[in-house]
Amino acid sequence: MALRVLVVGGGLMGAAAAWRLSARGHRVTVLERFGPGHDRGSSYGTSRIFRLAYAEPSYTELALRALPLWRRLEEESGQPVLTLTGAVDHGSPRALDRLAEVLGAAGRSARRLSPGEVADRWPGLRADTAALYHPDAGRVHADDAVSALLKAAGQRGAEVRHGVRVTEIRRCGRTGDGVTVLTDADEALTADAVVVAVGGWATGFLPAVVSGLPPMRVTQEQPVHFPVPDALEWPSFIHHPGAGFRLPGGVYGLGSVDGVKIGLHGVGPVVDPDHRDRTPDPAVTERLRAYAEEWLPGAAGTEPTPLTCLYTTTPDEDFVIDRQGPVTVLAGFSGHGFKFGPAIGDLAADLVEGGPGLPRFALGRTAPAR
Repeated sequence: MALRVLVVGGGLMGAAAAWRLSARGHRVTVLERFGPGHDRGSSYGTSRIFRLAYAEPSYTELALRALPLWRRLEEESGQPVLTLTGAVDHGSPRALDRLAEVLGAAGRSARRLSPGEVADRWPGLRADTAALYHPDAGRVHADDAVSALLKAAGQRGAEVRHGVRVTEIRRCGRTGDGVTVLTDADEALTADAVVVAVGGWATGFLPAVVSGLPPMRVTQEQPVHFPVPDALEWPSFIHHPGAGFRLPGGVYGLGSVDGVKIGLHGVGPVVDPDHRDRTPDPAVTERLRAYAEEWLPGAAGTEPTPLTCLYTTTPDEDFVIDRQGPVTVLAGFSGHGFKFGPAIGDLAADLVEGGPGLPRFALGRTAPAR
C-alpha cells in the first residue's frame, strides 16, 4: 500500500530517504528550510570519503549496502557522484590490523604497504610506520550527491519544496496514527508518516517529537583545501594516531575538485546552528598547515583555504535511525555518515513500512554499542 510520507530536511539523509521511499511507490514530499545547494548544514561541499574499512563490521556491511545504491543513483540521475580512488590507512599498526581483519571477513581486498611503497605510488603522501591500501574506497561529491538524490526522487514522483520551515510535528489521534506537520507559512500538512532528517537542528527539534534521543553535540568543524594540481589522483586517507603521530582522533584527507582536503575529526567548538560564527579559526588552519608540512609533501608550501561545516555527534558516535509510531528519525551521524547515505535511505524506508530497526541505531539505547 502506498503511503503519504513527508520528509523534513532535504540534506543528504532526507534526500536519500525520499529517493528510496519514492522508489518503493510511496507518495513523498520533501520540506527543506533552505534553498537548493545551501551551505548551512552538514551536506554541502565537493567531497566526502567513501570507504568500507571500519573496525566495527556492521559499518562495513552498511557501506557494502550503500555501494551498489550509489551506482544505481548515478544511473537514474545521470550524474556521476562516486569516484573510487582507493584509500590508505596508516599509523597505528593495531588499528590497521583490525581494519584488515574486518575487510578480510567481508571478502574485500586490502594490501599492506611500507612507507616507501606509499611514497613511490603517491609521492604527495607520507605514511607513518605502516599502511593498509584498500581499493574499494574514494570520494563522493557531496553537492552533486544531494542534487542527484533529489532529482532521482523527483523522477519517481516526489515533490521537493525548498524554503519551507517546519515548526511542529503532531501525531494524529489517540493511537498516534498519522501526523500533521505545521510550517511557517501556516500550512497544516497531513500524512501517514514523517521522516525527520534535520542534521544539526535535531537537538532543538526532536525532543518534542520522540523520546529516547541520545545527547548530541553540534560542533563547527574546520577542514581546509590545499591547491594541489594532481588532487583528483590522490587516494582518500586516514592517519590513525598511535605511531609517529599522536593527535587524538587523527587526520582524514582526500582529493577533490577544490584541492586536497584534510581535517581533524570532531574537535570543533559546540555551536548553535542558527547563530554560529562561520569565520575560520586561524589556529586550526595553522595546525593543519603544520600537519601538511610534515606528512603531505605534495601539499607543503601551499596556502590552504579553510571552510566550516557542522557535526552532530552522539556519545558513542553511532547513528540514530529508528521509528516511534509514524515518526522516523535520522540523526547523529557524527561526522562519518555521508558514505552510507543511500543505504540509510533504504533503512528509513524499511522503518516507514513497519520493518524492524537495527539495535545499534535505536532510540532509547542506554549504553554504547561498541
